[in-house]
Order: sequence, then structure tokens, then C-alpha cells
Amino acid sequence: MPIQPWSHLGHPVHALMEGPEQPSGPAVLLVHGFGASTDHWRYNIPVLAQRHEVHAIDLLGFGRSAKPAGLAYGGALWRDQLAAYVRERIARPTVLVGNSLGGFAALAAGVALQEQAAGVVLINAAGPFADEQQQPGGWGAIARRTVASALLSSPPLQRLLFENLRRPATIRRTLRQVYIDKTNVDEQLVESIRRPSLDPGAFGVFRTVFDIPKGEPLDALFAELSCPLLLLWGIRDPWINAAGRRAAFQRHAPAATSEVVLEAGHCPHDEVPELVNRALLEWLAARG
Repeated sequence: MPIQPWSHLGHPVHALMEGPEQPSGPAVLLVHGFGASTDHWRYNIPVLAQRHEVHAIDLLGFGRSAKPAGLAYGGALWRDQLAAYVRERIARPTVLVGNSLGGFAALAAGVALQEQAAGVVLINAAGPFADEQQQPGGWGAIARRTVASALLSSPPLQRLLFENLRRPATIRRTLRQVYIDKTNVDEQLVESIRRPSLDPGAFGVFRTVFDIPKGEPLDALFAELSCPLLLLWGIRDPWINAAGRRAAFQRHAPAATSEVVLEAGHCPHDEVPELVNRALLEWLAARG
């Protein structure tokens, strides 16, 4: 799969592109969730790229992208990174597809891109609504549920926690908690999460991610969104209380929003990829 060298704010960003000689419809940009990378779209890119020009990107601080100290990691950084990639590298209308933390970033970027956003697809997206701003929510809550009830404030203890979290056995156990069908929790997936944690700067990103500002609430972003929206749910997601969260999205999302509900956990695109690919291709076909 061709690697597309690119940088944002002077920092190297890992991105991939694949597609047919004559792609149909809009381009597609895939955005991973917390702790993941472009590797998490392993079962989606080959199928989607049979029809569409498909890009996948590692957010700064994750995957094979740079993890520099001093960056203000959070929604504004990743929103701007995605919007810049669409404008500079894709340069045509694009559907942004994001899982978890990547869903929040994709939605914010879709708002920022305006007419250059051909659509937004949220797969078990993170982020708070305005009435949840004072409650633990978004990717910080997901991270806390993954590792502990609250972040340990001592740097030495944080380091011990980080070392434990990147052990293959811990990664595997965490994934098995959020995949209802455990079949695809394999060594390839575990290694795709473990490997970036060995990069210089990975511990620094880990320390900051719990304190990421929540950013603009989801309902405010929905009110500003001018392109079509698809909500795709792994309804048995134990991290975000998907059934309750779906009801909140239904209250706030634009009236013409489409929705697909699947029997899966937090990462349906990797757990039940054939169902997600089918839903995405059908929805993309309707986008022209």
C-alpha cells in the first residue's frame, strides 16, 4: 500500500493511499481511535479502495506519526491536521470516517472543511455534549476506563502504568474487553498497538492524553455541520454505553442523519469489517 509522505506543523505524519485507476464518488479519509493507527483499518482499506480513493492517516502522537513534546494534543490539533491533509493532499471532496477519538476529530474537521467535506461517518465516536461538559467523557473517559478509575498523578507511577499497559498481555486483555467477537483480536492487532508505544515520545503523549481539553461539544459541531452524516454503532460497546449514547446522538444529530446498528463492540470496523464495509459502500454510493 503506497505510503504518502506528509508533514503537519513541521512534524512527519504517516499516511496511506490506495484506490482504483478511476475512483468513483468522493475520496475517503479513515481516522483511527485512541491508541490505534492506520493498521486498524486493515480489513477496510482493501475493500473500500476497490471503488474509492481511500486515505488513512495516523494522528500526531499515535501510530507511525511523530510524537513531539510540547504539542497541545487534543481536538484542535487533530482537527487542523485532518483539514490540512484534505486540502493539501487529497484536494477534492472527501468523506471523513472516524472511530472513537478519531470520530470526534473527523466531525470537527468536517465542520472546518465546509464544502470540501462530502460527508462524515462516526463509528462509536468519543466527545461530550454540552450538558456533559462537567462530566468525565470523551477520549479521556475511554482512556481512564482502559487503565484505571483515575489517572495516577505521580510521574513514576504513571511510568509504571504505561509500562504495564504496553505489555502484549495487557493490550490483548483490553481488546478482548471491547470486542464482542474475539476472533480478530490477533497478534497482528496487538503488535500494531504495542509497536508505536516503543517510540520516543510515546510516554509523553500518554501523560498528556488524560488532560486533553474537551473542545467544542458534539451538539455545537452537529449544528455547524453542512454535509451528510452517518452514525455507525457497535451497540454492545462497553466503553461508551453505546445504547445510551446512541439516544443522545439521536437527540442532537441533524434530521437527515443515517444510522446503522451492529452487534459489535467499540471497534466494529475491525470486529465485523464485512458489515461495516457493506454499510459504508452503500452510504457512499448514495453520495454520488
